[in-house]
Amino acid sequence: MRAHKIITGAIVTGALLLSGTQMLRAQVNATTQDTKEGQRGQLSESDYRFLEKAARGGMEEVELGQLAQQKGTSQEVRNFGQRMVADHTKLNNELKQIASQKGATLPTQLSHHENSSIQHLQNATGADFDKTYSKDMVKDHQKDLKEFQSAAQKVTDPDLRTFAQKAVATLQEHLSLAENIENNIKTEK
Repeated sequence: MRAHKIITGAIVTGALLLSGTQMLRAQVNATTQDTKEGQRGQLSESDYRFLEKAARGGMEEVELGQLAQQKGTSQEVRNFGQRMVADHTKLNNELKQIASQKGATLPTQLSHHENSSIQHLQNATGADFDKTYSKDMVKDHQKDLKEFQSAAQKVTDPDLRTFAQKAVATLQEHLSLAENIENNIKTEK
């Protein structure tokens, strides 16, 4: 009988702990959801994801452009880096303004992937830096161009959609410049 009471007590205690854990998980999930909704302000979840990716990508382009200005061995690479800093700073400022108007919070830090890309280029030197940077810029702008073209069609917020549509022309120009630099570096060897 005593063993039965101990087992029953243990089961009840376990059930209470389990329900408490489930309640805690539900509270954490609700808090996380509230935080995400607070970060995105008036934007839909998919619009905010685009804004977030565009902001991080823009920050990365500025940092990489600064690196190209410092480490580039060819004037063409240094000039392109300067152009990336100028153009992406302008785009980032436009994005900040839209985010502010919509009550959305922009990320302030790069993702692990973006930091890895920067670190990889920081370790490159000389002609290897120029080659790697130009190759990365082609690949990066091809990806960005697709994302912005898609956003220009799918984003529901009119201000964010206009931003994406305007940015497409800039990104196309960047891609063309990056491809030219990459081809010039290949033919220099």
